[in-house]
Amino acid sequence: MDSMVVRMRHTKSHTANRRSHHALKKTDFAKCANCSALKRRHTVCPSCGFYRGTKVLDLVKKVEKKQAKAKAKKAEVK
Repeated sequence: MDSMVVRMRHTKSHTANRRSHHALKKTDFAKCANCSALKRRHTVCPSCGFYRGTKVLDLVKKVEKKQAKAKAKKAEVK
């Protein structure tokens, strides 16, 4: 049984043209309107928790929860 024969070869230029859209795009950063920290566009600010002028995340509560979890884990190890 014979193997398949490639009927049409893709030239280097056609391959390069097809792959021209595969490049990664750089991420743009914007200043937060609330705290002026740099953040990714269309996302919640990681430093203050605001998005489009409204508070979305309670970062103080999140930090307290993380500390309590670490404290409980440390007590469990002892």
